[in-house]
This record gives sequence, structure tokens and C-alpha cells, in this order.
Amino acid sequence: MSERFAAGARRLAGLATRQFGWTPDQFWHCTPAELAAILTIENPASEDPLSRSELAALMERENNG
Repeated sequence: MSERFAAGARRLAGLATRQFGWTPDQFWHCTPAELAAILTIENPASEDPLSRSELAALMERENNG
């Protein structure tokens, strides 16, 4: 294992432990694609915000309004 890979793996393993509560075994059993999907931040600003009527319908449906 190269030193560069090892350093990156240690950082990611530490991040997974702190952020997700994973054990080292869970980290090493996840695929790079799974880890990337978890770490990718979606950009909610790219979506249109709810309209007032959509919000009212959602609140009514969930009995919060």
C-alpha cells in the first residue's frame, strides 16, 4: 500500500468513524461508490423551493398545520 493511499485511507476511516459511527470493519467493507454517495453534498439551491400551496398541502397531509 502506498504511503499516499494509506494517509488518505486513515483520514477517511477517521471521518467515517466520527461522522457515521462506523467501525473500522464497516469502513473497509464499503465500496468507494458507497462512501462517495454518503459524502456527496446535494445542492438544494438547484431545486425550486416549495410554493406556498405546496407547503400548505404538505403540512395538511402531515397534520402539522
